[in-house]
Amino acid sequence: MPKGTVLVTGATGFIAGHCIEELLTHGYAVRGTVRDPANADTAHLRAIAERTGSSLEFAGASLDADAGWAEAAAGCTAVWHIASPNPTSAPRTSDEVVRPAVDGTLRVLRAAAGARTVRRVVLTSSIDAIRLGHGADPARVFTEDDWSDVTRAAPYPTSKVLAERAAWAFAREHNLDMVAVHPGLVLGPLQRAQRTTSAEVVRLLLSRGMPAVPRLSFSIVDVRDVARAHLLATETAAAAGNRYILAGEDRWMRQIATVLAAEFGPLGYRVPTTPMPRWLMWTVARFDRTIRLALDYEGVTTLVSAAKAARELGWIPRPAKESIVDMADSLIRHGIVTRRGA
Repeated sequence: MPKGTVLVTGATGFIAGHCIEELLTHGYAVRGTVRDPANADTAHLRAIAERTGSSLEFAGASLDADAGWAEAAAGCTAVWHIASPNPTSAPRTSDEVVRPAVDGTLRVLRAAAGARTVRRVVLTSSIDAIRLGHGADPARVFTEDDWSDVTRAAPYPTSKVLAERAAWAFAREHNLDMVAVHPGLVLGPLQRAQRTTSAEVVRLLLSRGMPAVPRLSFSIVDVRDVARAHLLATETAAAAGNRYILAGEDRWMRQIATVLAAEFGPLGYRVPTTPMPRWLMWTVARFDRTIRLALDYEGVTTLVSAAKAARELGWIPRPAKESIVDMADSLIRHGIVTRRGA
């Protein structure tokens, strides 16, 4: 018998796919939401369900519409709300990201509260809801007590802050048991050929999509460890009402490039390792909206502590190098990155 049915929003996403695999592997039934079940690319998830012998079904629901959410949540014992707008380039207006994130989150929570069978909601946020807009203090280590300052933050972190605050307010008002998890830069293997925001750092380096390496800092976490943390947050009774940072050691982009160059340089991948001056990053950003998205993060350290997740959930992340290499391997395996001239 399954342990219960978990609703996973945005089922075809990078993080959601691994979360579904984690649930199916541990004996849960899964209902995943997609915009259009008839046309969604779910073959990789169905293969996991077949391999594990667990139940997997898909329901049509979108963050920008009310239709389908009540039916999707019906009978579920937990909800993992992972779906959220995450642009790969700078949005033209803040509302392109903020409104769907906030409104979509409230739609999911209303469905969870209305189902009456849901015992826990796990909300997937980001360390960007915690660490930004606090001024230049390179030694400051951020914890779950911190919130990003939306008056000084870009649209994406603003969307994460406002969606999470709206979620906590709703949970309190409706007595809904909720946990929020905050991953850093999510790396690790892709389950299928897909372009994701998380993969852009590795893809750009591995494909030599930039002439040099910007001074960007990341706190890395493996997608498989994020999935594991969702399960721990669901099964740990004392986690209710808490936020948990899911991120490991801080790495500058040049350090990531060095790992890729050592591992894949001998295979013919010309990974840049030369530092990119700030003036050059600004110049490139005029023509590249992906690089433009990173301008707010240039030179900003990413120091966060996952001690609370380790202490209260028993969560242990794997080394960053493993996540970097495994993501690069999967980008090559799925044909997203090829050698120049190959």
